[in-house]
Amino acid sequence: MRDAVIVEAVRTPVGKRNGALSGIHPADLSARVLNALVERAGVEPADVDDVVWGCVSQAGEQAGNIARTSVLAAGWPESVPATSVDRQCGSSQQAVHAAAAGVVAGHYDIAVAGGVESMSRVPMGFARKGVDKVLPDSVLDRYGVKGFNQGIGAEMVAEKWGFSRQQLDEYALSSHARAAAAIDSGAFDDQLVELPELSVDEGVRRGGSLESLGKLKTAFREDGVITAGNASQISDGSGALLITTSDIARERGLRPIARVHTAVLAGDDPVMMLSAPWPATHKALRKAGLGIDDIGAFEVNEAFAPVPLAWLAETGADPARLNPLGGAIAVGHPLGGSGAVLMTRLVHHMRANGIRYGLQTMCEGGGMANATILELL
Repeated sequence: MRDAVIVEAVRTPVGKRNGALSGIHPADLSARVLNALVERAGVEPADVDDVVWGCVSQAGEQAGNIARTSVLAAGWPESVPATSVDRQCGSSQQAVHAAAAGVVAGHYDIAVAGGVESMSRVPMGFARKGVDKVLPDSVLDRYGVKGFNQGIGAEMVAEKWGFSRQQLDEYALSSHARAAAAIDSGAFDDQLVELPELSVDEGVRRGGSLESLGKLKTAFREDGVITAGNASQISDGSGALLITTSDIARERGLRPIARVHTAVLAGDDPVMMLSAPWPATHKALRKAGLGIDDIGAFEVNEAFAPVPLAWLAETGADPARLNPLGGAIAVGHPLGGSGAVLMTRLVHHMRANGIRYGLQTMCEGGGMANATILELL
């Protein structure tokens, strides 16, 4: 039976909005990652059967199938096809699922999965510009709302699970501290693409305090708890993974890092929007025949601090295994690129620490979540 294994995984450092990477066209940013990936894996671009590329704001410079544009920008042969995927924040994690499924099915022998988002050059919401109402009345009337809003969803999660502003800010500070420690220890060195513009994740802040975070205004409700300090940063970045089968890897002399063990999806309340990661986690564990304690590391995207905290409450996971390298609150969240960035971090962390199983999940617009279990090889 065919399987799907990750042979190599690379990412850019994540740049701040209007920061070091903002001068790079998103296709050129992707191209740098694509070329670094095949060079490190020892694979010729012409041997890639498909590039599955996540991107959320497929408008402006990211319109017109950014995946294909990225392949051409990389100078790869015209024979290499590519397709763009949008599952909101989980777009490039979904790209991994699609590429792995294609490999297992025999549609691909070698595939590349990843994604990009330049939120500096294509601002969030740009694709909706000029549209009076995105959702039809049939959906709005079904839920009795005027629209869906992730920030309000984060406030709803915080209220339902009883998280205080101080708890959220404490979590945010710990995310920055873990990310800074990872940088200082060299944990990211092997996974980063060398860029002249940026060598480390740009958004990580050192020396923060509860007092400084406490001065920030709430972003979505005047009496709320969500601020810019305990939410993910608007960012630019890209990541990519090369996926094949164990047999093909062996034939080509490639050494896989991890197997895509289990890949699932879940849907939940689209108004609260951010609560699907815990049912997705439970579903993945059931399908894999594993328990929560069998997983040695978790990447749960820090879209907002209440999300990983509620995930902990609902799963009973060991907090020390959650986002051990920090998360999007510290590093940033380049939407369509985040799934690949997180998975790159996860597979390298698993290899460096001999962790057999890792699990990644992230909340997505519309109340969905991907969950992926990886097995170290």
